[in-house]
Amino acid sequence: MRASTSTRIGKAGGARRAVLAGVALVAGGLLTGTAHAQALKHYESGGKAFWKNPPPDWFLGDETSEQKGLAPPANPALPASDEDLADNLKGVKLPPGFTISVYASQLPEARQMAFGDKGTLFVGSFGATNVYAVVDQGGKKVVKTILKGLNMPTGLAFRDGALYVVAIDKILRYDNIEAKLDNPPEPVVAYDDMPAYVAHGWKYLTFDKDGWVYVPLGPPFNVGNPPSSVSQVRRVDLKTGAAEIVALGVRNSVGGDIDPRSGKYWFTENARDWMSDDIPSDKLNVVSKVVEHFGYPYCHQGDLPDPKFAQGRTCAEFTPPVLKLGAHVAPLGMKFYTGSSFPAEYRNNIFIAEHGSWNRHRYQGGRIERVVVDPDGKNARMETFASGWLKGDREYSGRPNDVLVAPDGSLLVSDDWAGAIYRIAYGK
Repeated sequence: MRASTSTRIGKAGGARRAVLAGVALVAGGLLTGTAHAQALKHYESGGKAFWKNPPPDWFLGDETSEQKGLAPPANPALPASDEDLADNLKGVKLPPGFTISVYASQLPEARQMAFGDKGTLFVGSFGATNVYAVVDQGGKKVVKTILKGLNMPTGLAFRDGALYVVAIDKILRYDNIEAKLDNPPEPVVAYDDMPAYVAHGWKYLTFDKDGWVYVPLGPPFNVGNPPSSVSQVRRVDLKTGAAEIVALGVRNSVGGDIDPRSGKYWFTENARDWMSDDIPSDKLNVVSKVVEHFGYPYCHQGDLPDPKFAQGRTCAEFTPPVLKLGAHVAPLGMKFYTGSSFPAEYRNNIFIAEHGSWNRHRYQGGRIERVVVDPDGKNARMETFASGWLKGDREYSGRPNDVLVAPDGSLLVSDDWAGAIYRIAYGK
C-alpha cells in the first residue's frame, strides 16, 4: 500500500507484531529472568492451529537444558546515528585495497535491496512494515519511505519498470514506480498462492533470465513435519501465476541468486535450532535438477540425521550442501559478483551476508563471507571478506543481511540492526 494511505496491517500483521513483541519480551529478560527455575519451554507445533496463530515466543518451543535462556536479541529502537555508524565502520576488517563507507542511513530494519532502471535503490524491511527508496539528490543519498503498513516486506525485486514486493503471502507489483516515488500506485497482486504463516514466512526474491522469480517458503516452526505448501523453493511466472516446485526439504532460506556461468539457482539455508551450540551447520546449496530434496526435517548439514524427525530416513537419500557455513551463522542474502571494479579473482565469487547467531552461547557470523566455487559446485572454499560487527561474545554493532552489486561494481550491504546501507569499494 502507499505511504500516503492509512496503515492497514490486518490479522497477519497483528501476528507479525506479536512475533516481534515476543522477541523483545524474551530478549529483554522478562520471559527468561527466572529461566533456571522454570520448566523447559515446549510447544506442540505440528498442527494448523499453531501454524496460523503461533505464540509470540514460538522460536523457543524446542528449548533444551543445555541452551536454556537463549533468545534473539531485540533490535535497537532506532537506527544508528551517522556518528555511531562512522565509529562502527572503523572496526570493520577488509582485505587490502578495500574500503567501506555509509551509502545511506536511517532505514529502519533494512533488508533485501534491488536497483531500479533509473538508479533508485529499493530496500525492504522486516518488522518496520516499510519499503524505502534511496535516490541521489545533488550527490547526496536521500531516503524516502515510499510504502508503509506491509506485512514483513523483507523481499523485493525490480524488473521491466516494476517493483515487486513480497509480504508473507502475496507478491505485489508496483508499475512505473520510479516515476511515482512520491505517490506510488496501488499495487497489483501478482501472486498469492502462499500460506499466511508468519513464522519463517518472510521471503527473498530472485529473478532468472526468463523473468520467472524464485521464492523460498519456510516452515512455520523450528523443526517438524512441514505442511505440504512450505519447506520448498518455487519458481513463479509473475505474468501468468504459473508456478513449479524446484526444491524440497528446505528449512529457512532468505537468500539466493542465479549463477551467471550456468543459470542455476543457488541459495543459503538456515539450519534448525536447539540441537547444540555447534550443530547443525547452516548451508550453501545449488539446485542441479528439478525437485531436489535437501533433507529437512530428516537430515541436517548433509550428514546429520535429526534425533527425532529422521523417521527412518538416511542422509544418503538427500542432496548435500555445496558448503557447510557454520552453526548458527544465519546466512541470508547472497550474490554472485558480476561487477568489474574488484580484482579479477573476485569475478563470479559468491558474497554471503551472515546475520549472526542467537541460538548459541558465543555468537558467530555478523559478517560477509566470500565463497570461491566451480559452476558445478565443486572445489568450494570460503573466507571472511568483511568482519567487525560482532563485539565480544554476544554484542552486535551491526548485522549484515543482504548484499548487492552496484552498477559501478561496488558491493552494497544492508544492515537491519543499524538501519543502514554500506558501500564496499576497491581502489589500488
